[in-house]
Amino acid sequence: MQVIMHDNTRQEKADELQKILEKQGFVSQVKMITKEEAAAQFSKEYDEDFTELLDFNPLYTSLNVNLYPGYVNTDSMEKIKKFMLQSNIVREVVYPKPIVNTLDSTLNRVSIILAVVSLILLFSVIFLIDNTVRLSMFSSRHTIKTMQMVGATHRFIARPFDRSAVFSGLISAAVAILAILGLKSFVLSRFPELNAFSDNTLFIALLVLVLILGVLISLISTHRSVLKYLKLKVEDLY
Repeated sequence: MQVIMHDNTRQEKADELQKILEKQGFVSQVKMITKEEAAAQFSKEYDEDFTELLDFNPLYTSLNVNLYPGYVNTDSMEKIKKFMLQSNIVREVVYPKPIVNTLDSTLNRVSIILAVVSLILLFSVIFLIDNTVRLSMFSSRHTIKTMQMVGATHRFIARPFDRSAVFSGLISAAVAILAILGLKSFVLSRFPELNAFSDNTLFIALLVLVLILGVLISLISTHRSVLKYLKLKVEDLY
């Protein structure tokens, strides 16, 4: 969003407005563009110095305000626009409304599709990991039963298998996190405009969730398999 100030705005007032906006919860970054900087940018982009023709600079001092991704939608941006216009030094607040509308509707549809696909993949991954662990534990069923027959408690028997499961889960989660980081880096390098929608807090939460799920799925599947073989009779192991 571009906050354009009146031509007679004093610099200290502009600085004060910038500090106020930087403290707002919906703002991620605020950058001031002075009249002189705006004129220099215009001359650089269009290779023409209009100040020589006009003998004055018709541009205004402005603030380029970057919002957090959660506020990049029409409803939120209209409310933010009204909030900014309350200042008597603000002449105009502009943002690419048609683009925001298009992005908003597109992202909503994409989010629903991705949510469904993510749930399907999540359940598929849980099913595959669970079955893989159970097959792995099948080869240890005689060891588990032998330890039980010599008087070992359930906790004592399960402990080494649980530790191994936690270790395997951590390794798996680490590999998945590295893959996610690599994929994010690749996508952002190809489509740098997506940085505007990047939310580091949610991304970190995703990585933590992957770590927790990796350990939990492996641990629960392993512990359940151990308990299963402890409850079986010896003849049922064959």
